[in-house]
Amino acid sequence: MLLRRGLIVHPEELDEIWLDELEKTNLNVLGLHPVGGKSAARTLEAAIERHKSPEFQRLIARAKGLGLTVEYEAHALGYLLPRGLFETHPEYFRMDERGNRLPDANLCPSNADALALVEENAEKLTKALDTGSARRFWWPDDVSGKLCHCPLCRALNGGDQLLRITNAIHRGVRRADPQARTAYLAYHDGLTLPRRTEPEDGLFLEYAPISRDHHRPIADKDCAENAAQTETLEALLSFFGRKNAQVLEYWMDNSLFSGWKKPPRRFALDRDVMARDVEFYEGLGFESITSFSCFLGADYRALYGLPPVEAYARILSGV
Repeated sequence: MLLRRGLIVHPEELDEIWLDELEKTNLNVLGLHPVGGKSAARTLEAAIERHKSPEFQRLIARAKGLGLTVEYEAHALGYLLPRGLFETHPEYFRMDERGNRLPDANLCPSNADALALVEENAEKLTKALDTGSARRFWWPDDVSGKLCHCPLCRALNGGDQLLRITNAIHRGVRRADPQARTAYLAYHDGLTLPRRTEPEDGLFLEYAPISRDHHRPIADKDCAENAAQTETLEALLSFFGRKNAQVLEYWMDNSLFSGWKKPPRRFALDRDVMARDVEFYEGLGFESITSFSCFLGADYRALYGLPPVEAYARILSGV
């Protein structure tokens, strides 16, 4: 049986009804995911303010009382290295293939000062969004192909570059919480196996195959999209270790199925695909499985009723 079974919602969608539904299940992880994309830094700042409010703290306290571990998962790099620094420190940011420095995404992972600032701000973020969990999920930017091509970074593949960034984040996390563990997000360029960089002690793998075919089993070898998403998975598990490894899936992600636009569309859980995927992931040795479950809040319920949370939880439990 999985040690950790969870789902992830947008903080602004969490309410008492969500917790009522979770109380009916044996799920034990509740993730809070500020919206990513170009607005990720702003939504993370909003989540920090929301986290301070007595009303939201009551929701978190009730979730913990239900036996749920509460964790934030966020594309945090735009917050950890503010884009406004480009005017005074363009060297902090990535260089494109033409030799231009750009503040559009990620950073130059060979710049020690940029990494030091990321480390410092990761410490602050970890303290600001403390929920008592020992696991932290402060991810690089929500992009693909936005790597650095400066002379020092050209030899680093996507996995190496993102691991350097994650190592810096983790050092900051450990300054705030010496026992903490930090996720390396295997997503887009992060699916590339690092070749020149080693993970610092306390990192664990989080596998998020967003570019898969969501209506065919992930292990379907006849599906080109899924074969591409799983090509490096076993190598990544060997590299980072199976201990603490987590799957972050999209089975319940109505934000994805709604094209990230509201009003949300009616959602139907693909139960057969999910069941086969869970069997595959457990067979690989994953200890933790979660799914985004966004765009299923009050506005969704007003249109379509309750989402299939209990069915999702039964599949994760093998019932």
